[in-house]
Amino acid sequence: MSAEETTDERASILLVDDMEDNLIALEAVLRSLNEPLVRARSGEEAMRALLRQRFAVVLLDIRMPGMDGFETAANIKRLDQTKDVPIIFLTGTDADAGYAFRGYATGAADYLTKPFDPWVLRAKVTVFLDLHRKNRQLERMLAREQEQFDELADRLRKIETSMAASSLQDVFELRRQVRQMEELLREMHRGRGPR
Repeated sequence: MSAEETTDERASILLVDDMEDNLIALEAVLRSLNEPLVRARSGEEAMRALLRQRFAVVLLDIRMPGMDGFETAANIKRLDQTKDVPIIFLTGTDADAGYAFRGYATGAADYLTKPFDPWVLRAKVTVFLDLHRKNRQLERMLAREQEQFDELADRLRKIETSMAASSLQDVFELRRQVRQMEELLREMHRGRGPR
């Protein structure tokens, strides 16, 4: 695995809460996952963090001064750069029953009430970390495949140009190039694995 791929495997978690004690508790629960934990004390601060780096998941408190959790989630889902980041809403047990509905309607992937079970929170976050890693792996695989297709298209253009200006003596060279492209196609097929 390259250094770039190792770095890409790190899946940052954004913790958004205006209360220091809640951030400390979240860090204590999630520290064992050995992933970067980034703090934000407001919706505005969370948006700045999301625009600076990629996150595997956002743990978002609903009740915050200024931009609350619902408004922050709506802003996250509105931007192309951040719309696919999963959000787990966190709120106190005295929260209105309509909060859960509103949270899911805003685009939350999950919803937990405080105090939450540490094992449950860790398990839910782990699922999103795994999904993030698989998505990054798929992105790298698709980028490699696109490079191979671009190379193949370039070779085909060269062969076409060569055929238009070729004589019979050039046919052997063209056959060699076609065999190289066939080998490239076989490599690409092997790289995709069974379907």
